Amino acid sequence: MPLAKNQYMSDVWKDGIFNNKVVFCTGGAGTICSAQVRALIHLGANACIIGRNVEKTESAARDMATIRPGAKVIGIGAVDVRKFDDLKAAAERCVKELGAIDFVIAGAAGNFLASIEQLSVNAFKSVMDIDILGSYNTLKATLPYLIESGKKHKMDSETLQPFSGGTGGRIIFVSATLHYRGMPFQAHVSVAKAGIDSLSNSVAIEYGPRGMTSNIISPGPIAQTEGLDRLLPSDAKAAYIKSQPLGRVGHVRDIADATVYLFSEAGSYVTGQTLVVDGANWRMSGGFATNGNLQYPDFLLSGQEVANVTGKKSKL
Repeated sequence: MPLAKNQYMSDVWKDGIFNNKVVFCTGGAGTICSAQVRALIHLGANACIIGRNVEKTESAARDMATIRPGAKVIGIGAVDVRKFDDLKAAAERCVKELGAIDFVIAGAAGNFLASIEQLSVNAFKSVMDIDILGSYNTLKATLPYLIESGKKHKMDSETLQPFSGGTGGRIIFVSATLHYRGMPFQAHVSVAKAGIDSLSNSVAIEYGPRGMTSNIISPGPIAQTEGLDRLLPSDAKAAYIKSQPLGRVGHVRDIADATVYLFSEAGSYVTGQTLVVDGANWRMSGGFATNGNLQYPDFLLSGQEVANVTGKKSKL
């Protein structure tokens, strides 16, 4: 069932600003990434969303196609971002069916709670492979098309107009704020996100001369997402929300609006940057893992393992 517009974008954006543009998004059926893609489709873009689960990805694509009359949305499942050939084939199909790739969102990621002592080598490697290698594979698979789009839509410094209508040649890496201050039970994810941030900065420097921009969006705690549900105990949620500087956690619309900004003409001179969308959460001294039963440092010193981690087992 299609979402109401106010669930994935604000009313401030002008309709049609992404007409005839194509977005390629890994993790596109996920809670945050799907909102990002929905906003772009609403504003005129066509889309190709990528995922592991075939049914979930194709179902999400069908739903997204109802956002705007004439919208074209492809859902490609059974794609493992750790395998470059999977992504290369998906990118080729996207271009064949939709004509181009102008925007890329590298959003596939994995997370779970575990101390370093509990975290096995294989589990650590799994997160590195999904987050860092997956982001690099996404970049490499779409880079020829992003370069083409960036060259076509490069802005003229005198007229402030693109050489060809609209914008293009832009990539956003979805990161996090965990590594800014350090957080217990999140060493694996912190290392992965730091690597993604560095990758984006390198892309901005190397491909800026070709008309491309590369930026990072770092979401804070976002309501009704798997990440928040995993990392924040339900019995501590109310107190945690109350403790936030703005008195609320984020909404997927907050991330989608940031995405529209970076892909729009308004973001034409923004590259090599990190846009933190977290309501100043990371400026606070606490974190997910200091709530509920995971008190720092008591839980770590107890030698216990984090229990009931969705989708992950301590033996990994």
